[in-house]
Amino acid sequence: MATATMVLTRVKVQRRFGLALRVTVVLALLVLAALPLLLGGDVWAQRISRAAIYAVIGLSINTLTGHAGQISLGHQAFVGIGAFAAAFMASRLGAPLGFGLAAAGVAGAFTAVVIGLVALRVTGLYLALVTLAFGLTAETTIFNWREFTGGGAGAFAPRPAVLASDHAFALLCLGVLGLVLYLDWRIVSTKTGRALAAVRNNERIASTLGVNVTGYKLAAFSLSGLIAGLAGGLFAHWNQIVQAMDFEFQVALVWVLMTVVGGLRSRLGVILASAFFALLPLTLPNFLSSLPWQPPFLNEAVYHVLPPFIVVVMLLVVLRFFPGGFGQLLRPATDWLAGKRKQ
Repeated sequence: MATATMVLTRVKVQRRFGLALRVTVVLALLVLAALPLLLGGDVWAQRISRAAIYAVIGLSINTLTGHAGQISLGHQAFVGIGAFAAAFMASRLGAPLGFGLAAAGVAGAFTAVVIGLVALRVTGLYLALVTLAFGLTAETTIFNWREFTGGGAGAFAPRPAVLASDHAFALLCLGVLGLVLYLDWRIVSTKTGRALAAVRNNERIASTLGVNVTGYKLAAFSLSGLIAGLAGGLFAHWNQIVQAMDFEFQVALVWVLMTVVGGLRSRLGVILASAFFALLPLTLPNFLSSLPWQPPFLNEAVYHVLPPFIVVVMLLVVLRFFPGGFGQLLRPATDWLAGKRKQ
């Protein structure tokens, strides 16, 4: 009896120690991630805001493609409509930023539901073509609607006084990212998440199990559009001006690639890959130009060509060696932080 009590006590102590160690590691990582914001000045505050916005976009694509298995190549439409909606609310109606972000989310969700209704009966390549066509159409129609977007001049999205500084706005972006991350975690861990997984694996089997395939697909589209529109609203106030050229197909393709490289259904992988893709074109030229020895083939033109080339190389490496993306590489660490034991 005494031996059993001692064993139970030892197990409890080990669990508490493991929990405390994991919490300490998480806090240390958060402090490490916050150092550029605290010590880097306004430049790094702007970069962190951009990285957080890209991470929110990555999580929105992960919701639709990773959790529900629905391919989207027109995400620039959802983000762009959200951005222009936030700018319209701020510059034309003088609404507070909170109302502008809410309008951006609603606009993105409404647009995604419309596309979802159109694409309910198609899957795979045909669904990708439908979303691609809508995204390209939005670039030439909705984004050039002068009364809504300002046409070629764009739409201004001023920040309120309390968020005028880049540091304050970076904290807002990180807060929204944390909220979206928590929402994603809660959805996956509930009945809705299990239903989305069933729809992703096999729609016919899911329907035989009583899953409302149509309803859950529309829910995935609406939630993805809501998050994408919210990210668009943040982008509008980050840049403080929104133009149609900000949401071209090339940008949407980068967003899809960063989600794949991060690893579908891996939150941490998607966030890290999104931050990397957001910061790469901003930091790589400065890093290369600061090298003490400059290779003869490096010049300013090459600096701007290297980021897309690196993205393509990373995609090929991931598809060949790490199909799970960054998430596959991070899985041992994430399982340990989650307290999962090896089978």
